[in-house]
Amino acid sequence: MADPRGFLTVTERVPAPSRPVRVRIMDYREVHERQEEGVLREQASRCMDCGIPFCHQGCPLGNLIPEWNDLTWQGRRAEASERLHETNNFPEFTGRLCPAPCESSCVLGINQPAVTIKEIEVSIAEQAFEDGSIVPVMAERHTDQTIAVVGSGPTGLAVAQQLTRAGHTVAVYERDDDIGGLLRYGIPDFKMEKRVLERRVEQMRAEGTRFRCNIEVGRDITWDELRRRYDAVVVATGATVPRDLPLPGRELDGVEFAMDYLVPSNRWVAGNPEPRPMSAEGLRVVILGGGDTGSDCIGTTHRQGAVSVTSLAIGRQPPRERSPHQPWPMSPTLFEVASSHEEGGDRTYLASTVEFVGEDGRVTGVMVSETEYVDGARRPKAGTQHVIPADLVILALGFTGPEPAGLNEQAGIDFDDRGNVARDGYYMTNTPGVFAAGDAGRGQSLIVWAIAEGRSCAAAVDKYLMGETRLPAPVAPSDRPIDMM
Repeated sequence: MADPRGFLTVTERVPAPSRPVRVRIMDYREVHERQEEGVLREQASRCMDCGIPFCHQGCPLGNLIPEWNDLTWQGRRAEASERLHETNNFPEFTGRLCPAPCESSCVLGINQPAVTIKEIEVSIAEQAFEDGSIVPVMAERHTDQTIAVVGSGPTGLAVAQQLTRAGHTVAVYERDDDIGGLLRYGIPDFKMEKRVLERRVEQMRAEGTRFRCNIEVGRDITWDELRRRYDAVVVATGATVPRDLPLPGRELDGVEFAMDYLVPSNRWVAGNPEPRPMSAEGLRVVILGGGDTGSDCIGTTHRQGAVSVTSLAIGRQPPRERSPHQPWPMSPTLFEVASSHEEGGDRTYLASTVEFVGEDGRVTGVMVSETEYVDGARRPKAGTQHVIPADLVILALGFTGPEPAGLNEQAGIDFDDRGNVARDGYYMTNTPGVFAAGDAGRGQSLIVWAIAEGRSCAAAVDKYLMGETRLPAPVAPSDRPIDMM
């Protein structure tokens, strides 16, 4: 285990340093810097090697957290990387982008700040890349089975890598001009630079995974054609239909969905030869929604030179510490300060949007009221209406589900009552040989769940094709136990 007295002698949680705000808002490079080696090992020593490591429960991947914390503390970084990759295909993604439910479950969090699990994870992965120990993992044998994976986000990449390593021929279809899904164009570089994605895609290419970009399944090729060409098909298209806010004035120019704002901006940052996208330079910006996507929009508007940035949330401001009704090891709802919030802007809670106001067809403000709770329901409080001036309003209210894209008409695939692709306890849809994993099947969720479902779906596909599988299946798409043997 890590230092058996580490959590007693090292009580301070030391996060990784960040670049100064005034410097980082001048570019799109990653905000966070690498932790110093000595500090990292000291932080890893705080891991208690609990008899029952609840961090395993918090992480759907079942990451071997106490083991690689111990190896990090001992300086055995290559072995730590081996343990890390046993359960996670892409720890350099999750170490940057996951909100770390493992840390909420950390036993040390009962009376101390939790171990910096997420930072130790990304540090192990980065060191492994620098040392050259992350190399292509070639299949021991090859089968005659072929699989199409539709979508190249974290779920699709996890499915593809697992099945390629199992010896199957895998082709990943992506409608964009490059691989990665929202990892490519949805997430700004200041959270994850695209070199991080590109080096992992190169590893997958070397392993034998085939990538087909600029092909939209359902339009450029039908789902029926895909089924005829391949022995199995995996739907990993994500949940990309944005949640709208159909209020008076919604049709005004300048009221935009978050992804309609972020994607062109991220493409421009990547050097895509397109006209410069809409910019917040010199504008008063109002962002509706307080999640990760809203935070991404905040950081982007700062870098574009917005005059002001206001983030509105309809509910109460969460507490800064655990509330009594969310005791450890539950994942608490807390007031979070992301790197984008550190860079400026106002955050307003209990703000109910009533109307978008404008002149000459363009938005000029957002009319809001205070939110009041009546019999547990939220509603605008009478007599509290006021207008917040705005030249650009961004709707970052989450996503409602996957785009149908001909799934039902062309392949007869059913959807559940939440608008997600329906599947059984083994990730298969009602159409034999067609599977669904990640946000397309479970709805908008975390990247760690996307990878976990991708790994499990790969095991289900492998068993469907071969009769048995040795691939791990960390999670099931339902409450039913998943038995792949």
